[in-house]
Amino acid sequence: MSKSFTVLFITILMTVTVAGAPLLEQEGRREAPGWSLTRNRPRLTVSLLLRPVGLARFAPPSAPAKEASRHYFIGAATPPVSGGEPLSPKRSGASNTGAQDARQIVEEVQRRTNSGSQRYEGTIQVIDLKNKIAEKRWVFDRLGSHGSSKSILRFTAPAEVKGVAVLIVNHPERSSDQWMWTPALARDRRIALQDRSTRFFGTDFSFEDLEERDTNQFEYRLLGVEQYDGATCWKIEARPRQTKVSQYTHSYLWVTQDNYVLVQIENYKQADLVRRAKYRDVRNVQGFWTAHTIEMADVKRQSRTILKLEKLQYNLPMKDADFTLQALRRES
Repeated sequence: MSKSFTVLFITILMTVTVAGAPLLEQEGRREAPGWSLTRNRPRLTVSLLLRPVGLARFAPPSAPAKEASRHYFIGAATPPVSGGEPLSPKRSGASNTGAQDARQIVEEVQRRTNSGSQRYEGTIQVIDLKNKIAEKRWVFDRLGSHGSSKSILRFTAPAEVKGVAVLIVNHPERSSDQWMWTPALARDRRIALQDRSTRFFGTDFSFEDLEERDTNQFEYRLLGVEQYDGATCWKIEARPRQTKVSQYTHSYLWVTQDNYVLVQIENYKQADLVRRAKYRDVRNVQGFWTAHTIEMADVKRQSRTILKLEKLQYNLPMKDADFTLQALRRES
């Protein structure tokens, strides 16, 4: 299995063969948007396409540890919640180097978030410097395992954005493929790699923040232990390898020691803090500890976006055919 590190959001992030589908340019090669774009392997933000950014699977102390997933999606649950016996990096046989321990912690976070599919409704509130609030509603569906998932996010309100949708196909070995459908124009467009740092629909999330990312594309380093919101957390640095295209030079992750949930992420460009994500209001949903409120702050713009999840469900029956450009157009 490949390892994935997903930077949450909504995680913002489509597979089926469709005869006669138009060909699209995809990073040097041509593929039909309705064709199978992912490998046949299990996986989940998020992507925005977001999977709820923040999940921690509850495992009773008596439950045997499962094989750690190699995919990691940024956006994990928040405050201290009891979840099963922690898998100590030292106790599990890992070397006591910061890099090895950090990677093992990230993999354990991912292991506790595995689900085959998910669906939720949500609201997004964008709050600017003058505290003016703009609100949107959407529905999010996701199918597949971490790093290889397919997601569709569709706006339902207000009227000016109703029907606008985003399709994200995540890949473990490269950046995701993303398309946006605008019903008023009756056309779709591919989100180019150079545009991934731009704001997503006026929110403080960027298109890159919607991807699920492969852990093999990042180097990890354990920086130490800190208190965050009353919880003892590991602070971990993640840096993209040279093969990974990213607007961020590095990120800091805070993971609770008692239940391995991600409570905060800071994304940097060199010495400058660009965005900060916080995960709150954690509840147990079908055995998954899930953050129901995610706040993303854009430091330079001094604005913030609050995402709230509603009617969240896991492991629903879904079909690959519902995650294609053809389905995107058909449902609008």
